[in-house]
This record gives sequence, C-alpha cells and structure tokens, in this order.
Amino acid sequence: MKDLDYYPRPESYTRLFRRFLHFGLLAWGGPVPQIAMIRQELVDREHWVSPAQFNRALAVYQVLPGPEAHELCVYFGMLNRGRWGGFLAGLGFMLPGLILMFALSWLYLAYGIHLPFFMAAFFGCKAAVAALIVRAVHRLGQPALSDRWLWAIALLGAASSWLGAHFLVILPLAGLAYVLSRRERYVLAALVGAALLAGSVWYYLNPWEKGINSILMILFSSTDSSPSLLSLFFSGLRAGLLTFGGAYTVIPFLQHDAVTAGGWMTNAQFLDGLALSGIIPAPLIIFSTFVGYLGGGPWGAGVMTVGIFLPAFAFTLVGHGFLEKMISNPGLHNFNTGVTAGVIGLIAVSGIDLVRAALTNLPALGIFAASLILLYRWHAKIAVLVVVLGAGGLGALFSLILK
Repeated sequence: MKDLDYYPRPESYTRLFRRFLHFGLLAWGGPVPQIAMIRQELVDREHWVSPAQFNRALAVYQVLPGPEAHELCVYFGMLNRGRWGGFLAGLGFMLPGLILMFALSWLYLAYGIHLPFFMAAFFGCKAAVAALIVRAVHRLGQPALSDRWLWAIALLGAASSWLGAHFLVILPLAGLAYVLSRRERYVLAALVGAALLAGSVWYYLNPWEKGINSILMILFSSTDSSPSLLSLFFSGLRAGLLTFGGAYTVIPFLQHDAVTAGGWMTNAQFLDGLALSGIIPAPLIIFSTFVGYLGGGPWGAGVMTVGIFLPAFAFTLVGHGFLEKMISNPGLHNFNTGVTAGVIGLIAVSGIDLVRAALTNLPALGIFAASLILLYRWHAKIAVLVVVLGAGGLGALFSLILK
C-alpha cells in the first residue's frame, strides 16, 4: 500500500477525544504496549499514516523530552484536527491514568497500600503487566527490524544499554551505522558499532557519568524543604524537560527534589509511587502526580502534573510544522530507521528488568504465562483490561489459598 493510501479521516472533536480516552483506558504496561496499541489501531487498522511514517515519528519522539506514547497521541490528534485536536487527544490519553493516580494517592495517604487484599491484587497485576511488555516488544520489533543490519543494531543497542551507555550516545550512532550500511559502507558501519560496544564496555568498567549526573541533579533540582505550588510546578517542568529516552531517565531528578533536597517523601514512599504507576493505564511518568500529592496535596498533584506534561504537549502543538518536515525528509529516513532499531533494543532491556522484578515466585510465573497466552490468542479491544483485572483477581485468590 502506498503512502498516498494512508490519511487520517477527520473526526469531530468529541469523537477524537473519546477515541484517545479509550486508548488511555487500555494503556497498561508502560510505553512499549501503549505504542504498540496506537500502532495497531491507527496504522494497521485505520491507515492514518504508513508504517514507515509511524516508525519515523516514533524515532523523532524518542529523542525529544516526554513520554513517547503521549506525544504520539498529540501528534495523531493534530494530524486529524489541528492544534485543538492534538490537545484533546493528549488530554484524553492521560486523563484515565491521572484520575486513577490521584485517587490512589489519596488512598495511600489515608489508608496505606499494605492492606492484604490490595497487595495480593497488586502482585497479580504486575505479572500481567510483565506479559504485556513481552508481547509489545515482539509486536513493535517485528515490523521495525526488517533486515540483518537492523537486527544487529537492535542487539547492539540492547547490549550497550545493559552495560550502562546513555541513550543519547546509543541512538545517534545506531542511526549513523544504518545510514552507512545503506550506502554500502559496510566497514565504516561495523566500525561505528564496534566503537559503541567498546565505549559501553569502558563505561561499564569506569562509570564516570555518575559524577556528571550528581552535578546535574544539584544544578537542576529544587531544595525547598516545604514546597510551594510554584516550586512543585517548576520541579515538574524541569523533570519534563529532562525526560529524554523514557520516564526512567527522570527518576533521579524527581527523587532528588522530593527525597534528598525537599524531604517531603521517603525513598520507600517514592518507590511505592513508582509501583502504583506501573499498574494503572498511563505513561509511567504519571507517578509525578503521586510525588506532587505528597508534597502539596491535591493542588500540588495538579501543578506538578501540568509541569511535567507541558513539554510533551508543547513540542508537538508549537513545533508541529518543523517536526513534520523532519519526519518527512527523505534524507533522514535511513537515520531514523536505524534509531528505531536502537530504540527496540533499549526498550527490550527495560522490559527484561521489569519482567524480572515482577516474576518473584511460581504463582507469579503462572499468572504471567496465562496472561501471555491470552494476549496472543485474544485480539479484542477489551483484552488488555480483562487480562490485567483478571490477573489481579488471581493474585487475590492465590493469597487466600496460600494462607
């Protein structure tokens, strides 16, 4: 199918908002399954853009600050109905997670999360989310890794990420290596890959970047022990501007603001917020709502959420024309294709870490296996929601049986 056969059919603002609200209700498991869901609906089924254009857009948003899945929603909404469409699409996608995280933050402060039933359901949901991640990595990788060079770049990106190399080093070199391979400069492409791997090994043995990270956290973090709403907003905005390569990169900055410098949370509370964000349909970065709630109550949650999501809206709504030219430039296609392969490697490593954290015993492994089979065999739109909630019910059931 030619690119001319792909175009977004204009929808009413109400229908557009409801479409992306539906995406938000099913956005379980972090960016990998979220992006896969958006691709399946808007590329494979609806043909809003071609697969090649989707991959180029994903590569662009991977190197911009902010949650990629949310930015893709803003991008698609703007393609359909302009800036208001982009705003409504982004709002619809984030709204379910925002409401749930707000409610869980209130529940956490009022009652804590250590109620036996809640912890048992939490245990089951994490196993299902691990299955979602495995399926989504496969679904994203299958169309993106279309030749041997792209497979090699993805594996190299995964190895470099595991060794600790920064994504801002991995992704440009991945793009460069693929450009060279397409120009039949195979030796140079191989040298770029070898240099990346050698540098990653050197970094692993000599982690000099830790000192730089410490300096950055001092320069770009709040030291207000009693945070005002304004300081919470700027803490969120700073974090949103530093969220390169996924929400995990922003964790040390928010942790420094809230735990080390601000002192309005403990490390245990911070980790609880991260865990809660992993079991609701939302970008992982929604845990900032929890951080803001503990710092300033309901208004604190609101202003920090606005601050951290503001760049994700602004880069597309304000810079859409430039991004569109960047995505459609033929000279950048091969570079972005290589970057996409590198992205697949990075998210595979993140997925492995999350799966290992979720599968801590045999019941978790059983729930994971059952969830994975269902997700591959059942293709209904409600499959994700049913599997995650069912896994939570199984977790609660196991807790009663094993008492």
